[in-house]
Amino acid sequence: MTRHLVIFARAPQFGRVKRRLARDVGMPAATRFYRTTLERQIGPMSNDPRWTVWLFVTPDTDTGHPAWRGAVPPNRIRAQGRGDLGQRMLRPFQTLPPGPVVLVGSDIPAMRPRHVERAFRLLGRHDLVFGPARDGGFWLIGARRIRPMPCGLFSDVRWSTEHALADTRANVPAALSTGEADTLADIDTAEDLRRLRTMPPTPAA
Repeated sequence: MTRHLVIFARAPQFGRVKRRLARDVGMPAATRFYRTTLERQIGPMSNDPRWTVWLFVTPDTDTGHPAWRGAVPPNRIRAQGRGDLGQRMLRPFQTLPPGPVVLVGSDIPAMRPRHVERAFRLLGRHDLVFGPARDGGFWLIGARRIRPMPCGLFSDVRWSTEHALADTRANVPAALSTGEADTLADIDTAEDLRRLRTMPPTPAA
């Protein structure tokens, strides 16, 4: 059965990306960081034969943005659609063809294909999998999709806080089993960026 890897991405336009980081390092530096991270993420993930990559992008009008050109076939670039973050994150799980789905963000510099592969392996024995972020959120969520995705999974989640993962876990029905993937860091502040630059390089495999 086909594995589906969904990358949630924002068109890398000046002034629209990494605004929290931009408050610390300036908008030009924050935009460059996001563009570089996005390119390094989409390329290796799209070239990996172990899964099919889909881009769910925002704003919805930017499905034809030059940043996506050549990344994946046009029929695998979709708008995130309306709603809050939770409503938009549910959409790929509800609309993609059959098979397990793993959804990741686009600002995880340490993410490598091996991290995604481990998440898919966990879905072999769990209904859901979470990839915790070091700030209390999560950089990855996956579903085996043998059972319907819980519609209330993202209800009342305090996004962009240290409570995001705990809030989401609290919404998981007792009948569903969960696994935990690797803990990685997303980059939202200058302090996050400083820690990233002092960490040893992450091997590609």
